[in-house]
Amino acid sequence: MTLVEYGQPLIMRERPMPIPRRGEVRVRVSACGVCRTDLHVVDGELPRAPLPLVPGHEIVGYVEELGPDVRSLELHQRVGVPWLGFTCGKCAYCVAGQENLCDHPLFTGYTRDGGYATHALADARYVFALPEGKSNPALAPLLCAGLIGWRSLRMAGDAKRLGLYGFGAAAHIIAQVAKSEGRRIFAFTRTGDVESQSFARQLGAVWAGASDETPPELLDAAIIFAPIGALVPRALKAVRKGGRVVCAGIHMSDIPSFPYRLLWEERQIVSVANLTREDGDSFFRLVPQIGIETQVSTYVLAEANQALADLREGRLIGAAVLTM
Repeated sequence: MTLVEYGQPLIMRERPMPIPRRGEVRVRVSACGVCRTDLHVVDGELPRAPLPLVPGHEIVGYVEELGPDVRSLELHQRVGVPWLGFTCGKCAYCVAGQENLCDHPLFTGYTRDGGYATHALADARYVFALPEGKSNPALAPLLCAGLIGWRSLRMAGDAKRLGLYGFGAAAHIIAQVAKSEGRRIFAFTRTGDVESQSFARQLGAVWAGASDETPPELLDAAIIFAPIGALVPRALKAVRKGGRVVCAGIHMSDIPSFPYRLLWEERQIVSVANLTREDGDSFFRLVPQIGIETQVSTYVLAEANQALADLREGRLIGAAVLTM
């Protein structure tokens, strides 16, 4: 599926089989998660990359061809391809171990073609071996929702009372990790979304309510997954003195002005940008230990526009995944 005009539906196009260059592999795509960032790409809400473009950055598939000098992967190996698809390795951020902030990155499904397709190319350095015992659709959301959730959780520090704003793909994964670490989860959803609130309680949340409600206890930290800037001051109200609010999305609507007293007493607002390979390595070691389960709704590739629409309108519980 190809994006040919921002703000318009994707169209099905047949394209030549991609040939891996030095350091690349061709992956036969089996499943690709549908992420909210895909919506931001399709809607033109991020700085616009040249079109046409194949979206999708939660790719699960099998190595079909190795480019020259690729020795870290094997033919037919099951792998995952995430959002961060390339870094220069030379800028100050890469040298300092902050490759997620690279000055010259490429992003899967945004500045390089992604996984809404039968085949995709990937830089072999940014391909993860995946744990056994789970289906391809079940693994797909872990490649972004899981990884960004994991990075966000680490940035939340050792918070024991943790608020999750927006209980979708990322929150339902990271709630399981947080519970395994002995944290208490407070889930915030759209007003009236009793189904998501019930789902959060099933996953161990001690409280679930609307995002404009006040939790029964002050939080140590909050992670905002919903791309809504107005949630920032609400979350600041909900965290204790010295608490932290983590903004997890790549895109968010403008944060409205708010009284300084909400930030005072050493509360903090931080953002999460992309991921590192270390994030992926540590997270995928954790997945089989915890036994993370993903709730997915599957669509065939030709139904990509429907999957995006369902995500946009909040009709999903868990994550949407395209199957090839």
